Amino acid sequence: MPGVYDICVQDHFAAAHSLRGYDGNCSNLHGHNWVVEAHIRCTKLNQLGMGIDFRDVKRVVKDVLSKLDHTNLNEVAEFGSINPTAENLAKFLYSEISRRLNTKFIKVQKIMVFESPGCGSSYQEI
Repeated sequence: MPGVYDICVQDHFAAAHSLRGYDGNCSNLHGHNWVVEAHIRCTKLNQLGMGIDFRDVKRVVKDVLSKLDHTNLNEVAEFGSINPTAENLAKFLYSEISRRLNTKFIKVQKIMVFESPGCGSSYQEI
């Protein structure tokens, strides 16, 4: 069975949100220092022995997160009709990062989003 290579890049951003329809404190506007992990699967290495350069992944992740940094996520168009939960944020980031990185040999495997230490959600497609 052929092997695969998984790499991981972690970054962070700060943003506020409130959960519409939630019965509790999280229905109020509050902020998090979100931590995001992008897990990338590579099935082929280049001539240098890399599946994808960490620098390339970092650049894409940073660019996507820059559009969310220091915002109210409820006011971001993609969350206009859905709650900006960690789950929905992970799916949104998966889609945006995949669109920019996926090739025949490189695929975003999973996006993990932590809203606080020890509390997070991931999204992946099966």
